[in-house]
Amino acid sequence: MARGDVLLVSLPDSDKREEKGNRPAIAVQTDVANSPMLMIIPVTSSLGALRFPFVVRIEPSEENGLTLPSVAMVFQMRAIDRKRIIQKIGELEPQYLTQIDAEIWRMLKPLEIED
Repeated sequence: MARGDVLLVSLPDSDKREEKGNRPAIAVQTDVANSPMLMIIPVTSSLGALRFPFVVRIEPSEENGLTLPSVAMVFQMRAIDRKRIIQKIGELEPQYLTQIDAEIWRMLKPLEIED
């Protein structure tokens, strides 16, 4: 799997707040040889998720393989075992990957310390 691949993954059952089940996800990890884990961002077709911070709206296309307007939930970024990948469904367009990168950085960047 390559960074920016749109995958169908199987996420384990969890509480009501975490995404679960078979769903699209975006691979965001830089390719690492022989790593059994992969960093992904879950995707939902529930546009209500746009109310949360650290999300990116994605329009469906032949290239990305999504069939509905969707939301990449950067705030739910996680590592999964590569065995959870069901199949690759597409490749995310560069403009969306750039937006996702910006949201990852915004989410993880420490606040500036004032002198």
